[in-house]
Amino acid sequence: MQNPHFTTKPGIPQPYGATLQEGGVNFSILSRHAETVELLLFHTAECTEPFQIIELEKSKNFTFFSWHVFVRHLPAGVWYCWRVDGPSEDTHHSGLNFDGEKHLLDPWARAVSDTLWDRQKACEPGDNGPHAMRAMVINDEYDWEGDKPLAIRSEKVIIYELHVGGFTRHPSADVEHPGTFLGLIEKIPYLKELGITHVELLPVMAFDEQDAPAHTIERGLHNYWGYSTHSFFSPHPGYCTAPEEGVHQQEFRDLVKALHKAGIGVVLDVVFNHTSESGVGGPMINFKGMFGNSFYMIDPVDKSVFHDYTGCGNTVNANHPLVTRYIISCLEYWVREMHVDGFRFDLASALSRGEDGAVLQDPPIIWGIELSEHLNKTKLIAEAWDATGLYQVGSFPGSRWAEWNGVYRDVIRRFVKGDHGMIHDLATRICGSSDLYQHSDRLPISSINFVTCHDGFTLNDLFSYNEKHNEANGEDSRDGCNHNLSYNFGAEGPTDDPEINGIRRRQIKNVFAILLISEGVPMLLAGDEFMHTQQGNNNGYCQDNELSWLNWNMTETNADILRFVQHMIKLRKRHSSLMRRHFFTGQIIEERGLPDICWHTAGLSKPVDWNDHDSRFLACKVIASEEKEADIYIAMNMAPEAVNIQLPHIQDKLWCLSVDTAKSSERDIIPPGEQKPVTSTSYQMQGRSVVIFENRDKEQA
Repeated sequence: MQNPHFTTKPGIPQPYGATLQEGGVNFSILSRHAETVELLLFHTAECTEPFQIIELEKSKNFTFFSWHVFVRHLPAGVWYCWRVDGPSEDTHHSGLNFDGEKHLLDPWARAVSDTLWDRQKACEPGDNGPHAMRAMVINDEYDWEGDKPLAIRSEKVIIYELHVGGFTRHPSADVEHPGTFLGLIEKIPYLKELGITHVELLPVMAFDEQDAPAHTIERGLHNYWGYSTHSFFSPHPGYCTAPEEGVHQQEFRDLVKALHKAGIGVVLDVVFNHTSESGVGGPMINFKGMFGNSFYMIDPVDKSVFHDYTGCGNTVNANHPLVTRYIISCLEYWVREMHVDGFRFDLASALSRGEDGAVLQDPPIIWGIELSEHLNKTKLIAEAWDATGLYQVGSFPGSRWAEWNGVYRDVIRRFVKGDHGMIHDLATRICGSSDLYQHSDRLPISSINFVTCHDGFTLNDLFSYNEKHNEANGEDSRDGCNHNLSYNFGAEGPTDDPEINGIRRRQIKNVFAILLISEGVPMLLAGDEFMHTQQGNNNGYCQDNELSWLNWNMTETNADILRFVQHMIKLRKRHSSLMRRHFFTGQIIEERGLPDICWHTAGLSKPVDWNDHDSRFLACKVIASEEKEADIYIAMNMAPEAVNIQLPHIQDKLWCLSVDTAKSSERDIIPPGEQKPVTSTSYQMQGRSVVIFENRDKEQA
């Protein structure tokens, strides 16, 4: 291919993108208002000049809204982009934004390169050819070896949120391919030993690392989290070992297949609420230069103005028919061709807005996703709010969507911190948040329970800092959330005070204990299980460095916390009563003569006063759901003072201490085979602690 010249024929409008077929490659894109369209072919991703330019003719290469051409004998491995032109002289009235000199990415590209990318050049009018991204024609063949998406019931799920790059980029990760999909494969034994069932990957669709404020870029920082997608069909090149060779699909599929072999599902954090093209003055990458006024919400009067419900400059016009079809086909592709098991939708409430920004009662995009036959077994998780105040936790449209439960997060933080009067809310949250979901016939599995996530303090920092410390981001700590519900216990940040450090470690165990006994779907933040710290930074979106990367040496330094989390996960898994699909009723279980759950104060004779605004203690007895399963008794005391608790009577059975977060390692959580019966009817429980008892038959004790 020194000086090739490939002949063409009209091609077909679907499938979209570049499709390798017998005898060549079919290319197709959508551009309703385009007048001239050119396909540019390159030898490599680094080439600044195309080796061939193919001009499409409207009379031959245009069908409805599709521009298409078949290039005979073109092999896989060729790189390409598009130039699209059309009316743009009256952007104020039309919203069209064509620039015939811009090199544009294929919105359906399966593998992209950002080697030459210069975001600033893409923001300026005119030719950006020497600084543009490219897409590759790929061979889509892959041997899945019989793999298919997993079918783990939602009540059995334990999610582990992680960043593909930061998980293995620290030297202590000791992997061959740090910061990549293949590097994550090397850590699968750790994930399996931890006991989680699903990883939730922060955005892995190709995103713009240069999409960050100018003062942040000037500090040598960039977009690290990845909430700046531009190519929704392509794995991110930065997570590939050799993106210039187009290994994107292969290496991501290798990761999925390896995780599935270990029994671990894959949930993708997806960003369909906005793109990296930003608003007015933002770069032209693909959608702005092709879809015209369809892809984004624009002002109905001045159509050069982008509506912004995301805080990122634009909002995807998700309920426009063309855009709805694009998004659903993309999700179906990741399930059908990449075998992912679920999606978490960033700022999902933005998807419920119509073209004018008004909130729709039945948004077509949300119901279209729910009713897709290709997604009918796929986990769907909504971050049920947007950046302008729309908050839909408990009321997100659709019926089988789960939600990140921000109410759960705040209640558990307040209770563990020691706030008074939280026991009523605490009971509601650990029972699956029936107040949010039961009225609409939804289930405890609708609640994704979490206390920390990528956005905010790590669990270690939640109990080490009263205030955020985001100075490293270059915005004088104006960025990031101020409502952290954190408490440092007397010292801001690291301290040598053994008493403070002891309380902090206990608080971390308290959170894990409560999270893992709660009905619903628990989600853990990667690194919390060994006390990862971001030094008080609660907005590490731009910190692609040791501030955000997981330091694997801490698995040894804080092995006691890691051990505790591993055993708490095992405890949850051996109690189906903690993984209920339906809400507690409080009614008598006929074969046991006991209610499925019973609430207690420290003294059994005194009923719980749900209106007690001083209490920081709550206990409950949960009756086993299955014949060979143990009942459990859980007591939570977040007052600083110790309390003597009375253990409820159980006929022909004995209580065995399973968990006491106030005890030192090896004694804070006890495997079933090492548990000893408690001979007393009471137990001295320390302040700021959680205790859990499991029962067994007397003859087995």
